[in-house]
Amino acid sequence: MKPNIAIVAGGDSSEFQVSVKSGKNIFEAIDRELFTPWLFHLRGKEWQVIENDMPLAEIDKSDFSFTFNGKKIRPDFAYITIHGTPGEDGILQGYLELAGIPYSSCNVQVSSLTFNKWHCSNFLRSFGVKMARSVRLLQGEKADANALSGQLGLPLFVKPNAGGSSFGVTKVKNAADLEMAVEHAWTESREALVEEFIPGTEFTCGLVRLEGKLVIFPVTEVLPKNEFFDFEAKYTPGATDEITPARLPEKLFRECQELSARIYEWCGCEGIVRIDYILNNGEFYFLEVNTTPGMTATSFIPQQIAATGKTLKDVITAVIREKLGRPV
Repeated sequence: MKPNIAIVAGGDSSEFQVSVKSGKNIFEAIDRELFTPWLFHLRGKEWQVIENDMPLAEIDKSDFSFTFNGKKIRPDFAYITIHGTPGEDGILQGYLELAGIPYSSCNVQVSSLTFNKWHCSNFLRSFGVKMARSVRLLQGEKADANALSGQLGLPLFVKPNAGGSSFGVTKVKNAADLEMAVEHAWTESREALVEEFIPGTEFTCGLVRLEGKLVIFPVTEVLPKNEFFDFEAKYTPGATDEITPARLPEKLFRECQELSARIYEWCGCEGIVRIDYILNNGEFYFLEVNTTPGMTATSFIPQQIAATGKTLKDVITAVIREKLGRPV
């Protein structure tokens, strides 16, 4: 009997619709000869199985099962493609571990660490990873614009500390605009990061561990036509040039891949992960770890997988079989 695979999308962040698209793309990539896929949408207290964009069944939160045609179905595996809470911060992972259901992504501890930019950056800084200087502001804390701009310079970025990088992000050019930018970041997270601006070009590298070995995908070069890689630049056709493999000298290309592998290991990552950087004066500055990266048809990871000559189906199949303890 084929294992039942729940592709879990949605979530409670502003990236709900992007997650839904990612989930649909993963759902379509599942090998039907090996697995029976089911599309799960989670949002708040509404947990539903979806078929043809319509609710098919309610999910029983006590064990993640549902009833279809009079038969109770409980997933053998969960492929998590929620961007933001509860799928990227460890909450869903904890639930699935209690339910005894294996899943695709990093465990509770690692998901919690990497989702919190402040903690993750300080952890990786101890290994000598280069990154922008930053200050964390808790919700309600006063943002001293003059002190912050004096410490970090202008322009600078303000972003949610625990959240994606698509919403709540502002490039601040004038100290007078800083307080409003912090308030904007707090709409996505209870903590805001005020971060030094590092000029340069953005690059991103995906990787996954299979059969005990890291498979590192080709690096992608990111050239937004907006001022920075915001939501519009990410999801508007033609708003960003994304070049895979990146146009880098071989030495820098390998450096980016090797740094990504080290960060993956240091953090204890599992599953498909993507790590973002800014290249400045020949050095890579760490931006963030994405443990449930976008998986829409035009997202970076599918592009990088295609550049290796493999298909998304190949890699997803390998991830599921590895986590189920079956030969890849």
